[in-house]
Amino acid sequence: MDPLSDVIALLQPSTAISKPIKGRGRWGVRYAAYDAPGFTIIVEGECWIAFEGQEPMRLGKGDFLLLPSTPPFSLSSHPGAACELRQPMDIAVQYGDRDGEADFVALGGTFRIEPVNAALLLALLPRVVHVPASQGRAGRLGKTIELIMEECGSEEPGKEMVLQRLLEVLLVEALRWRGMDGGVAGLLNGMRDPMLARVLRAMHADVRAGWTVADLAGIAGLSRSAFAARFGDVLGCGPIEYLARWRMALAKDALIRGSKTLDKIAEEIGYESASAFSTAFRKRLGCSPGRFARGGAG
Repeated sequence: MDPLSDVIALLQPSTAISKPIKGRGRWGVRYAAYDAPGFTIIVEGECWIAFEGQEPMRLGKGDFLLLPSTPPFSLSSHPGAACELRQPMDIAVQYGDRDGEADFVALGGTFRIEPVNAALLLALLPRVVHVPASQGRAGRLGKTIELIMEECGSEEPGKEMVLQRLLEVLLVEALRWRGMDGGVAGLLNGMRDPMLARVLRAMHADVRAGWTVADLAGIAGLSRSAFAARFGDVLGCGPIEYLARWRMALAKDALIRGSKTLDKIAEEIGYESASAFSTAFRKRLGCSPGRFARGGAG
């Protein structure tokens, strides 16, 4: 697999909740922060979303919004509308007037990801990803959104299962789209740089190798200094630091699953012994591998 596929496989994204959100007339709701990636696709009409300390943002038909870690926010039919506090629910809701056909329809929900490595998703994406229909329509992300909107309006057998799979694809396409946007240093930008992509693939393909900056610079076809500077600018950290973070991400996943010994984990991610791995793990995570596996981190 390529590095992005490695990360996605580690996160194991799935749709935790997806539900229709409808509104009619004048309405407003607000939600407290919750620790899960949230999303909204506007199917019909428009609404306004506001985050603390920011001006309200208009969302129109076909717009997609992804929140890697959902902060407090309000959703309303009009800017400045009074908002009542609501708790997230996994059932369809309609705000405002209950009688008559809704003039606003959205699909909203949350993704479930493996919590021990949730920081990987936050590192790949900014606080808010907003893809207006005008920008996303022509690409794969836009086509996926159109399929989801079409499925929302159908009553075909297997609708819920199809929606769940499409939403999981949507998260991956959002990551790809963000990578093309190129606004934030990180793995997505690195994979779009041909020289650095070769290096990233090599590290992910053989994470146990004793990579040096000189080895990796040779793969990139650059001098050591030019490679280190380029990697730092594009990825936001040095190549050896990136490798160490990825090794720890793999280690945390293995520890939580509990199916491998410390010796085996150490061997698979490139440490000479369980002792060397334990020392490195404690230095980075602040606890021993055994304590982490028992849920005692932090």
